Amino acid sequence: MIATLRGTVSEKIGATVVLDVAGVGYGVYVSNEDFGRLHSGDQTKLYIYEHIREQSHDLFGFVARDTQMLFEQLLDVNGVGPKMALNVLSIGSGSDVRIAIAGGDVKFIQQANGVGKKVAERIVVELKDKVGLTGVDLQSTGMLQGEGLLLQDEAVEALVSLGYSAQDAAKALQNVDPELPTADRIKKALSGQ
Repeated sequence: MIATLRGTVSEKIGATVVLDVAGVGYGVYVSNEDFGRLHSGDQTKLYIYEHIREQSHDLFGFVARDTQMLFEQLLDVNGVGPKMALNVLSIGSGSDVRIAIAGGDVKFIQQANGVGKKVAERIVVELKDKVGLTGVDLQSTGMLQGEGLLLQDEAVEALVSLGYSAQDAAKALQNVDPELPTADRIKKALSGQ
C-alpha cells in the first residue's frame, strides 16, 4: 500500500498531477484546491489513497492529512466512490466542505459534479456527527479563558474537528481577531495569517 509520495511536480494534466519520485512519474488525482496549490517544479509530499480495481489502479493525493481523512469518510457513504468524493472536495476547501456537512448545507454539497440531491442528503445525514463541530472543553486541555480564549469557542471546535489538537487550534487562532465571524477566523487560522 502506498501511504505517501514525496517528489517533484513534473506536470499537471487535466485533474491529475504527475509527481516524479526518483525518476518514476505517478499520476495522482487531486482536488481543485490542491491542483491550484501545486506548481510544476514544486517539491511536495502527498498523502495517498489507492483505489485498485480489475482494470485500473488510481491514486488520489492530498496535501493535507485531514483532507485525506475527510475523503475517506466520504467514501464510507453509500453511493459515493473516489471520483465523486474528490468532486465534493473540489467545491471548496476541506474546511468549507466540513462546515457545509456539519451545517446540513445540502445545496452546497450538490454543487459537486455528479452529486444529486439524494446523495448530498445522505452525505450530510451520515457524516454530520463525524465531521461536525463538537464541543471541546478547553479547560481540560489546559487552555484558560484568561489566555484570550472563550471556553467552547466554535472556531477552536472547528479546528479540532479538522484534526488539530485543542492547544494547536488555540495557537492558530491566537493572532486572529476574535470579533470576526467564525468561518473567517477558521480560514485565517488555516492560512496562518
